Amino acid sequence: MSAQKDRWVFSFSFLLFCASSIPTRGSMRLLQELSPQEYFSSLQAGRASLAYFSHNVSPGAQPFLEQIEDSAEALQDYGVSVVKVNCPKEDVSRYCGKENAVRKAYLFRGNMLIREFPTDALFDVNSIVANVLFALLFNEVKYVETLADLQNIENALKGRSNMVFAYVPATGTAEHRAVMEAAFAYGTVHQFVLTTEATLLKDTGNDESDVSSARLLFCHCQQATDLAEPCRRTAMGQTLTMLNIHRHLKLMGAPLVTEVAEDPEKVSTVHLQLGLPLVFILSQKETYEADRRTAEFVAWQLLGKAGVALLSRDLVDLNILLRSNVALKTPDEGVPIKYLVLEDTDEVITLVENKNKIEQIQEDEEEDEEDEDEKENNNQDIQDDQVVEAVSRDKKRELPLEQILVLTEETFHSALLETARTVVLFYASWEAVSLAVLRSYTEVADHLKGTRGVLLSRVNCWDWPGVCTKENVTQLPTIKIYEKGERSVMYNGMWGTEELTSFIMLSRVSCPLKLATIDEAEGYLRGEFPSELSSHHHTSLLGVFSTATSEAREAFEEAGNILSGHVTMGMYFEDDALALSRKYAVSPPALLLARSGGRSVEGIALSKQSAQDMVRMIRYESLDIFPEITVQNLPRYLQFRKPFLILFSDGDISQMESKEMLKLAKGRPQQAFVACWLNLKKTPVGRGVLKAYFATMPSLPVLVWVNLHAGGQVFKFPSEQSITEMNILSWLEKLKAGLEIPSSTLSEEDWKPPLPAYDFLQMMETAVPELPLHTSHRRGDTPERHPPESPGGDTAVREEPAQETKAEKVGSPGRDLRGTAPRLAAREKQGKRHSKL
Repeated sequence: MSAQKDRWVFSFSFLLFCASSIPTRGSMRLLQELSPQEYFSSLQAGRASLAYFSHNVSPGAQPFLEQIEDSAEALQDYGVSVVKVNCPKEDVSRYCGKENAVRKAYLFRGNMLIREFPTDALFDVNSIVANVLFALLFNEVKYVETLADLQNIENALKGRSNMVFAYVPATGTAEHRAVMEAAFAYGTVHQFVLTTEATLLKDTGNDESDVSSARLLFCHCQQATDLAEPCRRTAMGQTLTMLNIHRHLKLMGAPLVTEVAEDPEKVSTVHLQLGLPLVFILSQKETYEADRRTAEFVAWQLLGKAGVALLSRDLVDLNILLRSNVALKTPDEGVPIKYLVLEDTDEVITLVENKNKIEQIQEDEEEDEEDEDEKENNNQDIQDDQVVEAVSRDKKRELPLEQILVLTEETFHSALLETARTVVLFYASWEAVSLAVLRSYTEVADHLKGTRGVLLSRVNCWDWPGVCTKENVTQLPTIKIYEKGERSVMYNGMWGTEELTSFIMLSRVSCPLKLATIDEAEGYLRGEFPSELSSHHHTSLLGVFSTATSEAREAFEEAGNILSGHVTMGMYFEDDALALSRKYAVSPPALLLARSGGRSVEGIALSKQSAQDMVRMIRYESLDIFPEITVQNLPRYLQFRKPFLILFSDGDISQMESKEMLKLAKGRPQQAFVACWLNLKKTPVGRGVLKAYFATMPSLPVLVWVNLHAGGQVFKFPSEQSITEMNILSWLEKLKAGLEIPSSTLSEEDWKPPLPAYDFLQMMETAVPELPLHTSHRRGDTPERHPPESPGGDTAVREEPAQETKAEKVGSPGRDLRGTAPRLAAREKQGKRHSKL
């Protein structure tokens, strides 16, 4: 069903529901005329009736009877019958006596009198319906006169139910009737509270000075748990009619934030059905929690004015600019969704409240893009670097740094002695690569939260250059792991979260790990020992040595010290080492490699070689035999400067292809080339690689031979042949003999940055006078510092004073949109680019 049809059906159903509130004078006569005996004998238990007792009707009572008759239809919908009781002249009973004639109307439930109404209080249909329902709902609708009464009701409802608080200047009005009709329909869902006290309206925080018009507030007490805080309130902006109240309560009952996992053009919510816009906050899985808080913050500001949805880029393939962070869908048919780039959450609210703002924002975006392009083209001080661009794009994202200890010159050495292993990130708070690594570092801290014996810390070298100099930190960023402040290991791998976490976990175990028994050695090969690495699956390397191979053993130990944190190495050199080596058909000194949890163990002889030779061999042997190439692991394979035989696939490769390629990789003499595969779905950059290799995108899967280090020639395996070990070996022989023509030849041009790299250390040494560097000083003597800004113009991470050893506080949740760029941040914009950059 289309969205337009949904709205039509909803509106039609709702109008039918509310039609009872519109009196129709020309309808069939519903006012009953009975004698007192007939009336009292017809009363049914639990059924309400409004009765007017009279003798001969005087001309003055005729207008009242007309209003009573007109109200009969409206009251009938609420189960209330309206009766005119004709009293005989001789009847002088309680209800037919002369004293009461033409002066009162009576409300009964069954034969029990509920309320007496003076006829001058029932002056029209609205007053009749309002007063009757108010009397019937007396126990359900609370009437309050003081702020204390209202607070007592709120406190009783907190955590249980929501409250609808209405102010009407007087009872018996159209607004009073609308509130009572809403209470009749929703009284079992929400607690209704009514007042006619204007001072009480002001006490609830209503800013409007005009108390002559009615107000309605929806109080979200169900979500409140703190008795000291009032319930959050959402005012209804429209006049009090039954239709508007119903619409407001529908909106209050809708989810605060809707999570969307489909094309936003197909999304339909209650807000769109009621004619309100829907705001999409664009997110991604890495920052879901922060973006969810932002969406909730915006939703509270727009409650009753627009809906808010959280749209995940990871679940929906959107053909939009990556820099867009907000989308707006209006209820108008045929109007496309607007994708926008907003600077702060205030602009989102303005966007909804001022429709003309959309066109203005789009015009400003186009002008900003033109200005930015011009600046980028003309400013030669800006490095054309993807890292710089990414940090600049994310410049307003505040990082959760609570779990990372800030170290200073005063606290550095004492902190290293407090924990078994202290991980230290040396960085500069204004340098792009440092800030990019700091983001990964915060994710590592989250992964290792609660890990005993590991402390994550950081030193800002811009604030404390003396510490970084003493620790021989010559490049930024640098990560070192200290063991009780003594031996340190430097990290030199990829800066991704997974790689950093693995390095820290592996460094907790001695390298090489000395094993005391054959059972320990066997358990080590199966991946069962040590227990700290049970959740980390690595190729286990075990060196087996006899007493006569001390020279090789010393080289192996030295290699372990170099590779600490990068590989898992064990060593066995007890008297029964020969028994272990015979089991795997090797002679000491030997190296045993256990892959896939010990299901396969390979034995390699260790000749008398140097520690560096062992390091190179171990690094190569610990790699997968037929690896999947990713951006993260490619450098490990490039460092061997061997040709690549790459199978490009659009998804996982078939079992047959994997089996044949694995046979080829295992059987190649001395590993003369790297046999690998690349999944374009997992690593989309592979499409760009194929486009560089071929004029047109080839059909997949495709097998390619490329030697990046000798000539750069690219050869494509014949597509008409099946990928088998024999066919590939035959084709490789033709390549070796020069019988194949290359598909393309890569350029010999070096990949260099378009501009020279910044000399950061030189910049720090020649700091301008207003940016003084400092060494040690007493607490409280720190001069004010203004560090250079990030290449994007804003300091991406706000630093606390350098001597503060606890991590910075995170900003108020909900003010930023951390999942997209630029971030929505309702805070003051900072200065332009630093002149030095």
